[in-house]
Amino acid sequence: MVYKKIEDYGIIGNLDTCALTGVDGSIDWCCFPHIESKSVFAAILDDDKGGRFRISPLDDYQSRQNYIENTNVLVTEFTTASDSVGTITDFMPLKGWDSDDEISHQAIYRKVSATRGSVEFRLEFSPRFDYARAETTLTLGPQGVIATGGGEELFLNAKIPLEVEGGKATARFKVDEGDEVWIVLLYGHKEPLDRKVCEDLLESTKKFWQDWSHNCERKVCVFDGPWHDQITRSGLILKLLTHQQAGSISAAPTTSLPEVIGGDRNWDYRFNWIRDASFSVQALFNLGHISEAKSHLNWFMSICTGTKDPADINILYSLHGEKEQTEEILGHLSGYLDSRPVRIGNGAAGQKQHDVFGELISAIYDVGRYENGLSEDIWIFLKRIVDHCVDVWVTKDAGIWEVRGDEKHFVYSKLMCWVAIDRGIKVAEMIGVSDDTSKWHRERERIRETIIERGFNAELNSFVQSYDSDVLDATNLLMPIMEFLPIDDPMVQGTIEKTLSDLMTEDGLVYRYNGEDGLSGKEGAFILCSFWLVDVLAMSDRVEEAEKVFLNVLKHISPLGLFSEEIDPVTKNLLGNYPQAFSHIGLINSALYLGRAKGKKQMGPQPVGDTDR
Repeated sequence: MVYKKIEDYGIIGNLDTCALTGVDGSIDWCCFPHIESKSVFAAILDDDKGGRFRISPLDDYQSRQNYIENTNVLVTEFTTASDSVGTITDFMPLKGWDSDDEISHQAIYRKVSATRGSVEFRLEFSPRFDYARAETTLTLGPQGVIATGGGEELFLNAKIPLEVEGGKATARFKVDEGDEVWIVLLYGHKEPLDRKVCEDLLESTKKFWQDWSHNCERKVCVFDGPWHDQITRSGLILKLLTHQQAGSISAAPTTSLPEVIGGDRNWDYRFNWIRDASFSVQALFNLGHISEAKSHLNWFMSICTGTKDPADINILYSLHGEKEQTEEILGHLSGYLDSRPVRIGNGAAGQKQHDVFGELISAIYDVGRYENGLSEDIWIFLKRIVDHCVDVWVTKDAGIWEVRGDEKHFVYSKLMCWVAIDRGIKVAEMIGVSDDTSKWHRERERIRETIIERGFNAELNSFVQSYDSDVLDATNLLMPIMEFLPIDDPMVQGTIEKTLSDLMTEDGLVYRYNGEDGLSGKEGAFILCSFWLVDVLAMSDRVEEAEKVFLNVLKHISPLGLFSEEIDPVTKNLLGNYPQAFSHIGLINSALYLGRAKGKKQMGPQPVGDTDR
C-alpha cells in the first residue's frame, strides 16, 4: 500500500462537506452530503479498500499544488517526463450559486487541461459507500457512470470513453495544449454536462471566495507583512470548515488520521467542540468576519440555551446539533499507514470537561464587547452557567485533552471555571444588572487561591497539569492570556521557562504535556500549543524569541499553507486530522499578537479589560 504524506493533500469544499485531493490528482477522502456523513472515498484510511477518484498523467511526472489566489479552488499541475504540462482545477460549487436546488451543489467539478504540449491522462473512479462497508455497483450509461450502494448514488458525468470492470471505472484520454475536459461528480442527482455552465460555476465559486476573503465587516488592518498569506489562508480554512446553514465549525473534516503512526490515537474530529467557540469567535472577529463569528456563537447558544441544566451540555455536538455520538470502530479498514483502529463517532462526547463553561462564557463576553450589548435572555442563560461553575469547580473532570482514564483535578479546568465566573461578573457590570454577584466574587477568589496553592509546583517553579502533580501542561500558558495572572508574574514567567526547557523540542515545537496518559506511543508536538508559547513570549516583550518559535512552526506548514493537529518531531511530517481548525486559529492569533508586539497597526487579540474595538 502506498500512502501520501498528510501535507501532500489539498482541500476543497462547499460549506456542507469537503474533499481531500492529493498532489497526485487523487481524491482520497470525501463524505456526502455532509462532513460527518459516511464516506464515499476513503483511500486515505485504506489504500486498497477505501475508494478513490484519481486523474493523473499516464507518463511519469512531477506535480505541485496551489490555490487560485484567495480562494478554495485547487489547482494541481503536472509536468511530465516529455516536458508537457497538464493541470486539474478542482472545486465544489456553493449552494445558491448554481441553483436553488437543495442538493445541486453536492458535486465535485474537475477541469482537466493542458498548458504546454499534449498530456495523456488516466482516470480511476472507484467509490466505496458507507466507509467501504456497502456493496458498490457501477453501471455504464450514455453520459457517464452511475454508482450505487447503501441507498446512495453518485453520477460521474464525463464526455470521455469510460470502461467499467471489477468495481471501478477507468478511462484514458488525451488533452492537447489549450484544450480542456470537464469531469463532474454529482451526488444524489444527475445533470447534463454543459461546458458553459461549468465555466460559469468556476468563475462564481472563485468570486465567492475572493469576495469573502476581502469582505470584512469592520475596518481591520491585519498584519500586512510576511505572514499575510498564511493569515488569509487560515481564514479561508475556517470558513471552509463552517456549516453554511447551522453556523457550526468542524474541528477537522477527517477521522482517524493518526497522532502516532501505527498507534491507536486515532479520533473522529468531524464535530463542533464547545471549547472551540471562544478561540473561533476571537479569530473570526479579529479578521473582521463578524457574520461568521456571530453565526458560530448563535449556533452553540441555541444548543446550550435549549438545555435547562448546564450539566447536560455536551462538550461536542454534530454540525447539525445532535448530542448523541456513539463511537464505532471500523475494523475492516487498515488505517492510514496501518494506524488502527479507524474510528467514527467520538466517545468523548459524554465526558465531563468543566473548562467548556469558561470558553462558552468568554465567547459571550467577547461578543458583548464587540457588539456593545447582550440580550436579557443571554444574561439569564449566563447566570445559570456561572452558578453551575460555582458548584462544580471543586469536582474532578476529564480535562481538555480528553484523556480516557481517571478523572482528576485538572488545573486548566479550574482556570476556566475562574474565567466563567470572572467574565460573568464583568458582563453583569457591563450591562448594569441589579443581581447580587457577591457569591461569584467570593468563589472567584477562592478558585484563584486554590490554583496557586495546589496547581503551582514550587520545586518546578511552574504551574502543573493537576493538583499536587509534577506533570507539565501547555494549557497553563493561557493563564496570562485569560488574565488570571499578569504576564510579568514570577509564576507565569516560571511556567514559560519550564515549557521552554521541558515541553519544547530542539526545533521549537511544543508538546501538550509530559506525563503518561494511558495510550500507547508518544504523540507529536501540538501545533496550537506552539502558538500559545508564541503568544505569551510576545506578551512578555520577548519578541525575538516569539518570532523564532513562530517561524519554526511555519517551517512545517504544508505547501498549500495547511496545518493538521500535530507535527512529528522526528520526521517533521504532519500528524492528526487535517486541516485542523484549532491550529489555524492559533496561527491567526499568534500572527496578530506578534504584530502588536512589533508595533504593527492592526487589530490583534485585546486584553479582557480593553474595550477599544
